[in-house]
Amino acid sequence: MILIKLPSEGKEVQWGIIELQGDLVSQSDQETHGQFIGDLHYTKQGTPILIIGHHILTGKEVALEKPFAVLERKRGIQPDCCKLENTETSESHTEYQIRAIIKKKLLFKVRPKPIISNILKSV
Repeated sequence: MILIKLPSEGKEVQWGIIELQGDLVSQSDQETHGQFIGDLHYTKQGTPILIIGHHILTGKEVALEKPFAVLERKRGIQPDCCKLENTETSESHTEYQIRAIIKKKLLFKVRPKPIISNILKSV
């Protein structure tokens, strides 16, 4: 799953996910987490276009049946104001913060097409 920011008209940032059919295979041994994968563009009609290497994928924007929440886990020591009266030792607690709500996904289910450039042969 790839998490992205979607273009929106309002001030609120909209988040989405990209769903690809198949696997992303890299020639290097590096993980793809946090790495540049490709360029995402939209046509004038609002169709998403994904360019990965020498391939182009055409997709569509789909509303999710149930929205996803992206959570961030934070661990810390419980402050004195929140301790129970009988506990003397400081206890750690876990807190979750909502970072984003995902309501849409970009679905790319058609096989990628190679990008071919015409090379003129000099005579």
